[in-house]
Amino acid sequence: MSVPRVAASYPTALQAQVDAYLRELRFGDEEATEGLNEAMRYSLLAGGKRIRPVLALATAEAIGLDTAEVMPLAAALELIHTYSLIHDDLPAMDDDDLRRGQPTCHVVYGEDVAILAGDGLFAEAVKLVLERQRGEPANVLAAVHELVSAAAVAGMVGGQYVDVKASDELDESGLRRLHELKTGRLIAASVQSVLALGGAPERATIGYRRFAAELGVLFQIVDDILDVTGDEAALGKPQGSDQRHGKRTYVSVHGLDRARQLAVESHAKARTALAEAGGRTQTLEQITDYILTRQT
Repeated sequence: MSVPRVAASYPTALQAQVDAYLRELRFGDEEATEGLNEAMRYSLLAGGKRIRPVLALATAEAIGLDTAEVMPLAAALELIHTYSLIHDDLPAMDDDDLRRGQPTCHVVYGEDVAILAGDGLFAEAVKLVLERQRGEPANVLAAVHELVSAAAVAGMVGGQYVDVKASDELDESGLRRLHELKTGRLIAASVQSVLALGGAPERATIGYRRFAAELGVLFQIVDDILDVTGDEAALGKPQGSDQRHGKRTYVSVHGLDRARQLAVESHAKARTALAEAGGRTQTLEQITDYILTRQT
């Protein structure tokens, strides 16, 4: 399979639904904390493709759930993702001044407020699901477990730690594991939390779980490629940031051509898993194709 030269379409209707829901969110009603609410909404509403919540809605569609009913869970994924971006951009981490095409949260509001904005978004994400997500209580709790596990030490935060402390000797398997934690777990949770909400037994969703795990790998490979080849205006963040920080990436470890080949192979594995999963997977296939073609 070769890399498509024309970018795949994206389910913008689902993206628009997510954006509309996020715009209605407010965090706290204390006048004294309005500045924190403003900082949280500044980063949350900065734009982006909303890939994680869109994945959640597409998964709901695939397994026969009402997408509108899953919106609190989908929105919570975006809150957690935005929290991670705010903290990643801090001077103590990646020290980036641009995110989603605008100055980063700490540049506008200061480091102290940015740290609190990230903390607040994570807490509000859990609160949002517990207060608004409909479903069998046991299934809602299982979905929350997927969310917080993906962000915990065995997930995103642990992956970020490995990234910060990674040595130049990090090998191919170590690189894959780093990104399985840092990026892959939350991508996978975008699918797996919805499966949990639906209450299907694990053996009935093996194909979807294999797809979710592979999609996280695909997303990171393409992200690493774009850090080298992408246009800063299109990326909405500084191009070449990973190289400047000396980070180990799929491009630095494998070279650009091999990284592109790995992306194609990962895409094929994800599509194969979807074919085995069954259900209405057309939108999930569309998202998978879109993620691959972002590199072209």
